[in-house]
Amino acid sequence: MPALRILICDDHDLIRRGMKMLLEAREGWTICGEAHTGRDAVEMATKLRPDVAVLDITMPELNGLDAAKRIKKASPQTEILIFSVHYSDELVRQVIEAGLRGYIIKSDSDRDLVAAVETLSKHKPFFTPPAREAMLKKVNTGEPIAESRETKLTSREREILQLLAEGKSSKEVASSLNLSVKTAETHRSNIMRKLRIHSVSELVLYAVRNRMVEP
Repeated sequence: MPALRILICDDHDLIRRGMKMLLEAREGWTICGEAHTGRDAVEMATKLRPDVAVLDITMPELNGLDAAKRIKKASPQTEILIFSVHYSDELVRQVIEAGLRGYIIKSDSDRDLVAAVETLSKHKPFFTPPAREAMLKKVNTGEPIAESRETKLTSREREILQLLAEGKSSKEVASSLNLSVKTAETHRSNIMRKLRIHSVSELVLYAVRNRMVEP
């Protein structure tokens, strides 16, 4: 059988080394690339076309979920596993709506990481147990998984929100995304209006609560 090619994406070197050891212990599995930012993950996935990409949800420059959406467009055959410190029904909803099949919690990685990658490599879903319970509840009762105000934001607005929450000024955001400063400031105003946020500190708090950046 051909080797299973895996891209691992996390901004912590120690976590990437741990994932690499776990995954490469399986015969025929190889780590074809390592990324430490969301943008790097998209660029590497586009170039390398891995079978499976494991993405941390809170990565610098571009969070794992938005990076995953771009990877799916650039490399549709790549299965994506979202890897998060925290569990939340909102994140489950976003993972499902993005068309992704995998989500596990970092604390369960020793138990679930290899199984999740193996399952995804067969194009089958693998979700952490609390997520499976939430999805089963939705199926049985028709009750939607919790919704967030963030769903009103466009992909570009979420990207700018993350950069602002990471401490970048409108000028720095504009430079990073090849926008005019006026356009970046317009996006910033729209984001704050949509989320009913009135200060940068509130914006940072919102991004932390929604797992877009680390506290």
